[in-house]
Order: sequence, then structure tokens, then C-alpha cells
Amino acid sequence: MLKLRGLLLAVCFFSVSFCLAPSGSRLWAQNSAVSSGEQRKTSEPYTGDLSIFESPGRDERLQINRVMDLLGITSGKSVADIGAGSGWFTVRAAKRIGDSGSVYAVDINPGATKYVEDRAQKEHLQNVKTILSTPDDPRLPEKAVDAVLLLKTYHEVAHPIELLRNLRPALRPGAKIGVIDRNGNGQDHGVGSEVVIREAKESGYRLAGSYDFVKGDKMDYFLVFTAAD
Repeated sequence: MLKLRGLLLAVCFFSVSFCLAPSGSRLWAQNSAVSSGEQRKTSEPYTGDLSIFESPGRDERLQINRVMDLLGITSGKSVADIGAGSGWFTVRAAKRIGDSGSVYAVDINPGATKYVEDRAQKEHLQNVKTILSTPDDPRLPEKAVDAVLLLKTYHEVAHPIELLRNLRPALRPGAKIGVIDRNGNGQDHGVGSEVVIREAKESGYRLAGSYDFVKGDKMDYFLVFTAAD
């Protein structure tokens, strides 16, 4: 009888514990979501005055010409500016590649794409094309680009792994993908470089270079990736 009572108590305790604690599958799902990056915190995409990105001296602070050198952006190349905003990088890339190249200014904000269209017209840049994208797909043409830059945009990407996976078909052989951002917690307009590297690896990319010259305080980083296969 005592053995039977002990067995019943053990069964009851196990049942209550199982109900109160998350199951192994639920824990795996939670950990998988965190590791995938799809559930991590992100900053709200900027929708304010786009002229804020045109601050004097930004070229020198970011050493944007050195950035373009490392991404292989030269005459005749095709470039994607994901999170184009005001087109600050778009117009610089467009002038470097010349009329024989093209720049895709990609943004989820229709106000930004319209802003870039008007700017390209005013500055007589015939090699700029705008794309209204979605949070998980840049909607670039297949095998269209030699280089991609996400300039202070990655921390706002709601579905980074899906976006990077959907970017793959648009890449030409040897294409380079650059990410410039600042270290942060995801919701403070920054994201840790280790998070970007992990998510890029999960999306099928490998780290080709890591730099910290894009800002004097070393808070900003510049990562370069290529397709893993």
C-alpha cells in the first residue's frame, strides 16, 4: 500500500510539473526563434524628414569612398542600396559607376522612393532605379547586382533572415554585401555585429571582412559578406 501511494504521488507530481513547465518542444521553438533572429527586437523604420541624412562631413566620417572600394563598386557595376532613405548613398554610388552601371534604391517607404526619384531627376542621374520593397523581400531582379549596401538600416529590418535569403537570387557571382551599423540592442537604432554575422550565416552567407573605420568612436562597424556557395 505504501509503495502504491508513493507511486501515485510521484505520478501526480510529474503531471503537475509537466503542465506548469514549458515542454521540450516549446522550449526548442522559443530558442529557435531567438537564434534565427526573426523574433529579436528591431527599431521602428525612420519616416521623418529625410534631409537629416545629408549632414555635412558624412562622407569623411563614414569614409564612403573606402567603403565602395571594398565592395568593388567601380565603373559599370550594378549596386543595390537597401534602405535608401534620402538616397545619400544612392547618388554617390551612381556617380561612381557612371552611365554604364545602375543603382537600385530600395526602400519600404513610398515617400523615400519618391524622394529618390525626384532627387535623381534633379541631379540628372539616369542610372538610378527605385524599388518599393517589403520588410522581407528587396524585390530586386534576378542576377542584377554586383554589390549591396545596408547603411544604418539593418537594425530596422523586421525579418532579417528572410530578407537576406530573398536577396540571394539577385546576386551576381562574386557579389559583395555590406552592412554598416552601430552596436546596440536592436531597438536603440543599433544591433550587435555578432547578431548580424550569425543571421547572415544562417541565411547562407559567409563573412569576408570586418572593419571599424566608419566612425571614430568605434561604435559603428562595417561587415562584408559573400554567398557561402
